Amino acid sequence: MMFKTALLSTILLGAIACESSKPAGNEAPTTPTEPVAQTEPVTEKPTEQPVAETGTPTEPGDPAPLADASNALAFDLYKTQLGETGNLAFSPASISLAFAMTYAGANGPTAAQMKKVLHLPDDEALQASAAGLIASWNSAKADYELKVVNRLFGQADYKFEQPFLDVTKNTYQAPLESLDFKKGAEAQRLYINNWVLEQTEKRIANLLPKNSITDDTRLVLTNAVYFLGKWKSAFKKESTQDRPFFANGKDKADVPTMQQTGQFGYASTLDVKLLRMPYRGDDLSMTIVLPNAKDGLSKIEKSLDLATYKDWSEELGAQTQKVKVLLPSFEIADAALPLADALKTLGMTMAFDPGAADFTKMANPANGAEQLYISGAFHKAFVKVDESGTEAAAATAVVMGAKGAARPAPAPPTFLADHPFLFTIEDSKSGAILFVGRVVDPR
Repeated sequence: MMFKTALLSTILLGAIACESSKPAGNEAPTTPTEPVAQTEPVTEKPTEQPVAETGTPTEPGDPAPLADASNALAFDLYKTQLGETGNLAFSPASISLAFAMTYAGANGPTAAQMKKVLHLPDDEALQASAAGLIASWNSAKADYELKVVNRLFGQADYKFEQPFLDVTKNTYQAPLESLDFKKGAEAQRLYINNWVLEQTEKRIANLLPKNSITDDTRLVLTNAVYFLGKWKSAFKKESTQDRPFFANGKDKADVPTMQQTGQFGYASTLDVKLLRMPYRGDDLSMTIVLPNAKDGLSKIEKSLDLATYKDWSEELGAQTQKVKVLLPSFEIADAALPLADALKTLGMTMAFDPGAADFTKMANPANGAEQLYISGAFHKAFVKVDESGTEAAAATAVVMGAKGAARPAPAPPTFLADHPFLFTIEDSKSGAILFVGRVVDPR
């Protein structure tokens, strides 16, 4: 079998911070946290070639099929990181959208394996669901900002299959932009990095590392997700005080801890306490899963899956109650998820194997050496939470190359997050988890 020299790499990046730059009501706009600096020079926009586009936008359908698939993948990926230590954050929604686009170009056993690992529904339901999610997330909003942007960067003289281009454009709103990797791989790498930087509001810099784009690169599929919102019930900065936090479940250290008493979703089980805090607009919320034992996070993580998460959601229900919340502000910078290794561990091996990968629905050149496979996958995340709310950004890029009665009211329960916990940021309308992670040390 002819060895394929094509490259396909997937890159995910994410960010969460807290100060909204978007005014609500009569409030004066606030200034977001200083963005990550771009440390490499940004090249000018390369010359583009026109690309044919056919068909009409996919009619948005029920977001649930892809949302459920993305959530299942979220906890599968999380489980691959159980042997790792430290804080963790990634965006399953961004990973799922990027790989759903990639799946549109897969064929035969490669496609079957990807579908199984990604938990994808049948193609018709997948496309309608993806269109529904993207339309919902990109709709105009008064109380917060949420956008999803997809883009293909393809080799100018390389022939891609028109049905693949139609699906990515009409379903995922991912137009193809022609670049010349053969003559300027490094310049195109910097150009794509700058595109990512802009789409993530300057939160993720230098996504594609040096030598990740070569003259064999044929296509880069990218996804960016950006969220900016304020808590529905904000914490007062003057209430923040240093309080003990047991980092890694044992190392005691004082950290800035936010506090307030308000109406939140709250539940308690044998193993965990659950807190759901909505953002303005009530479309998105953060859920925090706090083990009852200070060193109980690892035990909770081992049993973590979609069914468990759904059980927790049912425990929380739709009702709220008065809760005293003490939560550390935290920042997670440059959290890396070894995406290629994680997906291979989950069983997606053929797509990364140049001798087995079949992406002939993406491109089917007569020269077998020009056929495509996935050469790597990368993920980066930045997370910051403070008194005002949350800012979150994520991007994924796939690079294709050549291969009772009146009585005194009881005291409200206290949710004291003074030891490692899990968190998610969830779209309440679709149920899709945009971000998931853990905080073992907020310092």
